[in-house]
Amino acid sequence: MTGPPSTNGHDNKLRFIPLSYNNEESHDSALQLILTIRPDWALGPGSVEFTRFTDGITNTLLKAVKNVPGLTETQLDDEAILLRAYGNKTDVLIDRDREASSHLLLAQFELAPPLLARFKNGLLYNFVQGWVTTSTHLQKPKIWRAVATHLGEWHAVLPVVSTKQKRLSNGAPHLTARTGQCDTVRVLSGKTSPNIWTVMQKWSLALPASSESERQRNDDLRRELDQIITAFASRPGLGKNGLVLGHCDLLSANVIVHPKHPGRSDGNKKDTDEVVSFIDYEYATPAPAAFDIANHFAEWAGYECDFNALPTRSERRDFLQHYLRSYASHVEGDFSQTEQLQELCDQVDAFRGIPGFYWGIWALIQASISRIDFDYANYAQVRLGEYWAWKAEVSGQRKKLGQEQPLRERRWAQK
Repeated sequence: MTGPPSTNGHDNKLRFIPLSYNNEESHDSALQLILTIRPDWALGPGSVEFTRFTDGITNTLLKAVKNVPGLTETQLDDEAILLRAYGNKTDVLIDRDREASSHLLLAQFELAPPLLARFKNGLLYNFVQGWVTTSTHLQKPKIWRAVATHLGEWHAVLPVVSTKQKRLSNGAPHLTARTGQCDTVRVLSGKTSPNIWTVMQKWSLALPASSESERQRNDDLRRELDQIITAFASRPGLGKNGLVLGHCDLLSANVIVHPKHPGRSDGNKKDTDEVVSFIDYEYATPAPAAFDIANHFAEWAGYECDFNALPTRSERRDFLQHYLRSYASHVEGDFSQTEQLQELCDQVDAFRGIPGFYWGIWALIQASISRIDFDYANYAQVRLGEYWAWKAEVSGQRKKLGQEQPLRERRWAQK
């Protein structure tokens, strides 16, 4: 694995602005933040204008431009800044220090735009030119091959490093309502920590528990998670001890398709090929590559969870061929794409139910803390339903009970 490219003279010391974004005073609070890092925008012709993006369901995202008369949209976007304000109480779900560290690391490898500053409840960073995909776009071969190529590079070049674990909740151990036993995060021997498994355990300890039924549900989910970790955490895979630095939230809103530049090629890419970037790294953490890929495939269904949109077996294989071709081109030493292809296909197939559990417990927490107009409770039910359907399928329980195969499992098996 190669080291990070030059940072062009910039070090990793990130500026902190002791101000907050206030959604009730959106323009004024955003303007104050922007002018703190671009005081020159207060001078000369043109005003600072903001565009609110509505693709995500967690954070507030604003694009700031200095609308200088006579400049083209591309010229304005060259200087544009993104302001991302964290969702309400999302520090329960997300380690914001790790998010900033991940962004800085990605920028070192030129896989993320430069991070300009942190403020009390968010980040400021350079705008990525291009257009945001939808779940329908993810189903188009040119797009999925571009995503596969970029994800292969991500997983190959980014180092998997440990960071200091924050104490859970208020630092006190969590006691289950029924057993009185201390719930602690299970750290796995030989695995970089934190990782996808410790993140899920942390979430399971943050589940709302205001009623007896919720406490019973939480106990059941924690036992289920323990079984998942036992079955999956030690499986071999790509990367360091079976882990790569995963994006872990590769939904359509986090895939940006770059503008085309006729006559210009990028490495092995033709000027007719699509080129993409990924944004929003708040969930980035070491994870099995198969989990990150299976999670992306689940996002083909969109927020509506349209399982008819999931990739078929042949589409997944095509994606993984492009992924492995890119991965192999960025790692040192011998790497057999042919040998890895079927193995990775099988690994992704095995992991297909785990993202449903991951986002299911996430949505149960969001339902109790988020102020965003989204039906998190129903989303949690649907995503956890994906997991239970997968488990019934692989355990043979569905067949044993003579039940019809669910749509998601039928689609996944489709050639």
